[in-house]
Amino acid sequence: MLFADDIILIDETKEGVNAKLERWRDTSEPRGFRLSRSKIEYLHYKFSAGEGSVANEVTIEGAVIPSVEKFRYLGSFIQENGEIDEDINQQIKIGWQK
Repeated sequence: MLFADDIILIDETKEGVNAKLERWRDTSEPRGFRLSRSKIEYLHYKFSAGEGSVANEVTIEGAVIPSVEKFRYLGSFIQENGEIDEDINQQIKIGWQK
């Protein structure tokens, strides 16, 4: 395998995600695989309305990873706010194209 794409690391805290990301990097990079610092991003999914943003950032080797409000994973859009409108619209568009 020359590359891997669309890998998700999940944890309840950003500290947990940071630890998993560093473990992933420490395991894969010595074997010749490199995490793309320019393509990597994270999404903080808010499971409850009262959950606010957290001050600390997700980082890799001290570099801050940009946060996104939505991303596409395995053909579906996952949105930070939990809405599914964009995913439904995309699926309808695909259906009309066929």
